[in-house]
Amino acid sequence: MSERRLRALRAFKNPAKRPAQPRPADDRPSTAVAVEQQLPRTDSVITAALYHDGVRTSTHDSLAETFAKLREAEGGMAWIGLHRPTEAELLSVAEEFDLHPLAVEDALEAHQRPKLERYGDTLFVVLRAARYLDAAEEVDFGELHVFVGPDFVITVRHGAAPDLAAVRRRMENTPDLLKRGPEAVLYAILDAVVDGYAPVVAGVENDVDEIETEVFRGDPKVSRRIYELSREVVEFARATRPLARILDGLTAGFEKYGIDEELRRYLRDVADHATHVTERVDGFRLALQDILAVNATLVTQQQNEEMKQLAHAGHAQNEEIKKISAWAAILFAPTLVGTIYGMNFETMPELGWVLGYPFALSLMGVVCLSLYVVFKRRDWL
Repeated sequence: MSERRLRALRAFKNPAKRPAQPRPADDRPSTAVAVEQQLPRTDSVITAALYHDGVRTSTHDSLAETFAKLREAEGGMAWIGLHRPTEAELLSVAEEFDLHPLAVEDALEAHQRPKLERYGDTLFVVLRAARYLDAAEEVDFGELHVFVGPDFVITVRHGAAPDLAAVRRRMENTPDLLKRGPEAVLYAILDAVVDGYAPVVAGVENDVDEIETEVFRGDPKVSRRIYELSREVVEFARATRPLARILDGLTAGFEKYGIDEELRRYLRDVADHATHVTERVDGFRLALQDILAVNATLVTQQQNEEMKQLAHAGHAQNEEIKKISAWAAILFAPTLVGTIYGMNFETMPELGWVLGYPFALSLMGVVCLSLYVVFKRRDWL
């Protein structure tokens, strides 16, 4: 985090260290008022609404208006949804709801591991939602930061997932659940994130089945596909494995702070689903490891078969070469004799010998026959 941002956060948490300025009528630090006055509604403010007894009472176009209405309301709850907020917007929210600087820093920087932190009476939860892009065989992750206090829920979303508008509609359609307060909203968000994992699990499972078929079909590109899908599964495991620890921490906190039993039942249901997802993801990792090992074995076997075929081909080629060489040697013997006696020298004794011609033919025949017998015994012919 930049030094300027740290100074701003420290100023919010330590009013005594800020320069003395006239206090506005609502008794809030003037820095907050100055920031709020510069906060018209932007694309990062998805929804800013107030609720009372599970019913939406008002919707506001700016954070400043939301803050003012919440201070006027008694027993109300603010639910503010932000998508990649600016620094000024998040610092304004941090001042209004007394959020801890470390949590605000995480929400600004993003790229956090799923976790649960408690700062006084405020919960800070980091979740990683996911959706599966089947064409690219990739898991697209979205990061979600949730601040839950006595009378507010603030969501800071980085990425396309999850669809918090559906969560808000669900809660507004079940006011009996929504009137249980910010903890009920946190449950609904957790439930939506965990339910969003189901299509991802189904997509990965389908791809694992396809990979198994390709492995036994001998597709040469399957090794790369196994590696890439394994990488996605590992990243998915990093998003889902911390959920058990988060839900255990929430359950312990619910008991400590007296949250009603009905919400605990809902939370246990989310924990069951999260456990199921985690087990499936672990199963995918093991399955892909086994598939990779089987593929390596099949590739090795295929290479051995190819080497064996090459060896057989080389052996057959050697046999043919031996036959050709043997016949060449046999035919070379009479050629050598005929060449010697065809040199037409005048002083060659055999030329005047009556039996010279039959002797030459006999010599050729004996040499050829001898070579044939030798090659035949050595299986060259």
